[in-house]
Amino acid sequence: MAKSVPRRPAGLTTADYDRLAAFRYALRRFLHFSDSAATGVGLTGQQYQAMLAIRSMDARGPVTINDLARQLLIRHNSAVGLVDRLVAQGLMIRERMSEDRRKARLRLSAKGEEVLGRLASVHRLKLGRIGPDINRILVELAGPWRRDR
Repeated sequence: MAKSVPRRPAGLTTADYDRLAAFRYALRRFLHFSDSAATGVGLTGQQYQAMLAIRSMDARGPVTINDLARQLLIRHNSAVGLVDRLVAQGLMIRERMSEDRRKARLRLSAKGEEVLGRLASVHRLKLGRIGPDINRILVELAGPWRRDR
């Protein structure tokens, strides 16, 4: 259940609201870029996010559909559909786990690794350009709240 929002602002200034708006705008701009880059290689933003999560988590052990659903903050059945589409595109491999045949391990195919590598590279370049601005906004945003705690 979501936490309720306080009825009265906790001493926020116009500058605080400006920083919050700037941060959300920077996030939206980056996500718009990310979705456009994914579309450019025939993926949705969510498919790129799933591939990135699987590649990241796979280094720590087998990744299951439940793991992916938790990471993407989606329901299990939505993750199943997402995986089905990535498997159909030849970007992901789903294999039954020997210790529990009810579970499937997810991993990227060679094609998936190649596509993800290209996308991740352009994302890293973009973050290299916009990262300093986002970092500055975050430091400014966190400043007042750090002092309050």
